[in-house]
Amino acid sequence: MVGWAMNASHNNEEIPAHRVVNRKGLLTGKFHFDGTNLMQQLLESEGILVKNNQIQHFETIFWDPSKEITRL
Repeated sequence: MVGWAMNASHNNEEIPAHRVVNRKGLLTGKFHFDGTNLMQQLLESEGILVKNNQIQHFETIFWDPSKEITRL
């Protein structure tokens, strides 16, 4: 579902769609961006190291929403 939502919004620069990767940190959505390396370039501009289409040290930057503390 996330893929379908991001596909519909990839032309909107306000949505950081380049940050959406698969659960292993692979840049599986990179073909939805103009140019074959734009997704990687955008991530690298934010200080993310990408090698062979995979985010390096993914476990240190992965956001797990189930671990978020919510306040009522």
